[in-house]
Amino acid sequence: MKAPPPHPIERSFELAASRCADLTPRVYQRLFEEHPETRMMFRSQGSELVMGSMLALAIEAVLDFTDERSGHFRLIACEAASHEAYGTSRDLFIAFFAIIRETLRDLLGDEWSPDIAEAWDALLVAIDAFAGVPA
Repeated sequence: MKAPPPHPIERSFELAASRCADLTPRVYQRLFEEHPETRMMFRSQGSELVMGSMLALAIEAVLDFTDERSGHFRLIACEAASHEAYGTSRDLFIAFFAIIRETLRDLLGDEWSPDIAEAWDALLVAIDAFAGVPA
């Protein structure tokens, strides 16, 4: 029996992985360009590891949010609250997911399809609503 095709968001990450071994530098470059105030949040030694870890957790949560919802997706609401506790606005926290989408869109170029775009648009709306729910 043939396996079903991957969810469009999962497919966007698969396509990106075939073009780029590590999204971290691209995602954070875009974050720093679009939200220059975030650069100061990553001035300590070891920040590259923190950035990589944050992105990996965000991707894991996104994939779980779009699929099984086995538990990792709950990180979104938990992290929204913890980030807010140390001064990161909810809007900036949510913007990080849009930064991931925009980075993927640029990386995929012509392979960024309407179904991938629609899935990401719906995901961002859902994350925005979900992140406001107490963990």
